Amino acid sequence: MAPVCGAMGFGVPAAVAAKIADPDAPAIYIGGDGDFLMNGQEFATAIQYQLAPIFIVVDNQSYGTIRMHQERSFPGRNSGTGLTNPDFATVAIGYGGHGETVETTQDFAPAFERSIASGKAAIIHVKVGPDHLGPNMTVSALNRRRTLEPRLSY
Repeated sequence: MAPVCGAMGFGVPAAVAAKIADPDAPAIYIGGDGDFLMNGQEFATAIQYQLAPIFIVVDNQSYGTIRMHQERSFPGRNSGTGLTNPDFATVAIGYGGHGETVETTQDFAPAFERSIASGKAAIIHVKVGPDHLGPNMTVSALNRRRTLEPRLSY
């Protein structure tokens, strides 16, 4: 489920709504830390109604898409995109859910399996670091590309 134009904040309540609509079907949210923070309090709704969606929060400590556009247009001059995040796994536990933190690729599958097995709403906090802007993009790759390509004028 996703809105047209990728509105931030849609995914968390959408995952909760999907579990309300069909509690037996899996509902898995994958989004960035900035996106999750838009409506992350809806995790409490999942707990209140004993729903078990899985929230995979990819934490690059920023509003990554906004930062990407800033880096493309104004290299090294990003503004207002940095985030100071909570420990999302601890937040899940604080609400009464299941929480996991993942920092390596090989640790993800076991954390995912434990999250499903918990039978509770769960947050898997995937820490990727501030260089990561998305699944296939980093700030350092943008900078390398910029040095190899001529600058376009608008």
